[in-house]
Amino acid sequence: MAASLQAAATLMQPTKVGVPSRTSMQLRSSQSVSKAFGLEPVGARMTCSLQTDLKDLAQKCVDATKIAGFALATSALVVSGASAEGVPKRLTFDEIQSKTYMEVKGTGTANQCPTIDGGVDSFAFKPGKYYAKKLCLEPTSFTVKAEGVSKNAPPEFQQTKLMTRLTYTLDEIEGPFEVSTDGTVKFVEKDGIDYAAVTVQLPGGERVPFLFTIKQLVASGKPESFGGDFLVPSYRGSSFLDPKGRGGSTGYDNAVALPAGGRGDEEELAKENIKSTASSSGKITLSVTNSKPETGEIIGVFESIQPSDTDLGAKTPKEVKITGIWYAQLDS
Repeated sequence: MAASLQAAATLMQPTKVGVPSRTSMQLRSSQSVSKAFGLEPVGARMTCSLQTDLKDLAQKCVDATKIAGFALATSALVVSGASAEGVPKRLTFDEIQSKTYMEVKGTGTANQCPTIDGGVDSFAFKPGKYYAKKLCLEPTSFTVKAEGVSKNAPPEFQQTKLMTRLTYTLDEIEGPFEVSTDGTVKFVEKDGIDYAAVTVQLPGGERVPFLFTIKQLVASGKPESFGGDFLVPSYRGSSFLDPKGRGGSTGYDNAVALPAGGRGDEEELAKENIKSTASSSGKITLSVTNSKPETGEIIGVFESIQPSDTDLGAKTPKEVKITGIWYAQLDS
C-alpha cells in the first residue's frame, strides 16, 4: 500500500510539458511510475491534442494527471481498508483455547461461536442421557416487526442496524440433554451467560432495546428442528428510576401532585406511574447441521422470536426475530 501511495503522489506532481513544432505531442509517464502500478512503459502513455492555446493544453494535462493520481491513491486506501475490516476467520474450540488474551483482543473472535473441523452433516449421537455444556448462541441477524415505511403497509419484520458493541453472544450455557430411542432430543437450560442487552435501530430511526435470552428454556423435538418456550425478564429492574424519579420498588409514586378530578389515575398516566417488571416469554427453534461424536461437538442454526423492552410497562413491546448459529458440547 505504501508503494502505491508513493507512486500516486509522484503522479500528482506537476508535469513539465515541452512544446514541439508539430501539432500533436505525447506525454509519456516515467518508467519507474509505470512499474509501480504494474504497467508496461509502452502502455503507460497519455496523448493530448494540441489546440490553439498551448498553455491551456499543458494545464489540462497537469490537472488530468493529478486526478488520475488521486483516484489511484483513493483506490489503494479503499482496498486496504476492506481487507482490514473483514470478518475474522471462524475457529474451532481448541484453536480458540490455544490463543492468548492479547491474540483475541480486538479481533471479534470473542463474539463468535466455535465451529467444527470435520464431522458429519447430521445428528450422530446414540440414545442416552448427556450433559450439554459450552452452549453458545451467536446472532447473525436482528429484525423487528414494525409498520412499513409506505402508507397503510401491514407490519412486517424489518432489517435493523446494531447500536451496541459486539457483546450480544450468549455463552457457557449448560444443562441436561437427553436423546430418546425414537430419535427425539430434549434440552433443559440450567445456567450460564444466558442474557445480553441489545439495542437495534429501525430504518425510520426508532431504537428498540431488548434482552436477548433463553432463560429457563425447555426445548424438545427432532434434531433437525427442536425448540420450546423460554423466559424473557424485564429489560430493567424494579430499582431503576425514570427521568422523573419513578421506580418499581423505590422512588416517587407519580411525577405530579394530586391532579384535580382524579386525572392522575387515568390509564395514560397510570402506565407511566405504575412501573411493571413482569416477565414475558419467547420461543426458539434450533436445528442441528453438523456433529462430531468423537469430540462431543454439535453445531447448528436457530431462530428466536421474543418481545422487546416495555419501558417498565409504559410501552407496547415489539416482536423481535433473532437468527444465528449455535454450538455445544455433549458429555455422556
